[in-house]
Amino acid sequence: MARTVARTMAAPLLFLNLVMYLIVLGFASWCLNRYINGQTSHPSMGGNGATGHFLTFAILAAVLGIVSKIAGGSHLRAWRNDSLAAAGSSSIVAWAVTALAFGLACKEINIGGWRGWRLRVVEGFIIVLGVTQFLYVMMLHAGFFSSKYGPGYRDPDYGVGGPGSERPKGVTGTGVGV
Repeated sequence: MARTVARTMAAPLLFLNLVMYLIVLGFASWCLNRYINGQTSHPSMGGNGATGHFLTFAILAAVLGIVSKIAGGSHLRAWRNDSLAAAGSSSIVAWAVTALAFGLACKEINIGGWRGWRLRVVEGFIIVLGVTQFLYVMMLHAGFFSSKYGPGYRDPDYGVGGPGSERPKGVTGTGVGV
């Protein structure tokens, strides 16, 4: 029971972040389409000098976040060290790009000017995702601090061998082909 503390806390964060990344991908794609077409005077768009860079990083963060949630779902199902490597590394990359988009969202808000409601929705979701993705990364890596929170990096029994891997007595050699 104690080994599933981080697992039960990471599962809702995974689902929440997946839904928010999907929302960001939809709204940021719509806004970027309007921005590329030069329709910044649309009532739902607006923007300023940081808008193009922000939307690019928001879409990149959303795509990487969605992909990392696929690896994270596989890890939550297996909950082993080998699946932790894929889930942990992809979630850190997704958090790093989300943090870049977070900074650009803050810059866009700081510059000011009129921004439509869809652009403000993307800004808000990116700011919230910056925090929740960081919490998700911490839940995945909780085993680093103690193995009672999840698969750690120092599990002594991992890779020892399963049942039936014992050698018969009196057999010498390297064990190749056993």
